[in-house]
Amino acid sequence: MVSHLLNTIRNAVGITGNVIALFLFLSPVPTFIRIWKKGSVEQFSPIPYLATLINCMLWVIYGLPMVHPNSTLVVTINGAGTAIEVVFLTLFLVFCHDKKKRLVVLLIVVVELVIAAAIATVILTQVYTTQRRSMIVGIIAILFNIMMYAAPLSVMKLVITTKSVEYMPFSLSLASFLNGVAWTTYAFLPFDPFIAVPNGVGTMFSLAQLLLYGTYYKSTKRIIAARKESKMESEMHLSLSEVAVANGGVVPKKTAGAAP
Repeated sequence: MVSHLLNTIRNAVGITGNVIALFLFLSPVPTFIRIWKKGSVEQFSPIPYLATLINCMLWVIYGLPMVHPNSTLVVTINGAGTAIEVVFLTLFLVFCHDKKKRLVVLLIVVVELVIAAAIATVILTQVYTTQRRSMIVGIIAILFNIMMYAAPLSVMKLVITTKSVEYMPFSLSLASFLNGVAWTTYAFLPFDPFIAVPNGVGTMFSLAQLLLYGTYYKSTKRIIAARKESKMESEMHLSLSEVAVANGGVVPKKTAGAAP
């Protein structure tokens, strides 16, 4: 009876975790709408999406029945996450105008695909028990899962340097925090260290991002407002210059003592 109740609670938390994780994977949509409209990736970093891609692929391998039985919820959400990250990275490559940066991102994606394929091949052909497969893939997945949560550290450095959270989307930070909490809870029903450890660490990283957001939110609004005002002044000066050019480029002046 207790076991059945525990399993029911675990499934309920897992489904909740899936919904939150889906929100996490889709949270960069506003960022990519902005990129689409501006036709440029600006200062947005591809690191979080690259880290999430390899993370999702490894958790799909971990959740396979022949690796870690009874982990369907792990497979479904990470399979969806893999597809979503592929779309985001494709858009990033399309709108990245720095050829060197675009090539680096593309090479990293290829390397990640090779790593995931190699791990799956070795695990399924050279390791013969689900317990050992779970342990090996779980340890590797922990490392990449922590990398996914730690990926925004570069953005956090930018936030502290510029005192602006413009390039650290709030939706992504909030979704990361809620996702970490949900999957940490899931990992204790029953205890699964391979899910608990990275998501516990991820919860702390995400909390740090939210604290930064609260700290620099007001200064960000001031910076954006000042930028808009500067842009308006520049456009006004440009308009005056165009009027001057239309009038011959010279503003007539009166000369003192000149004969009428």
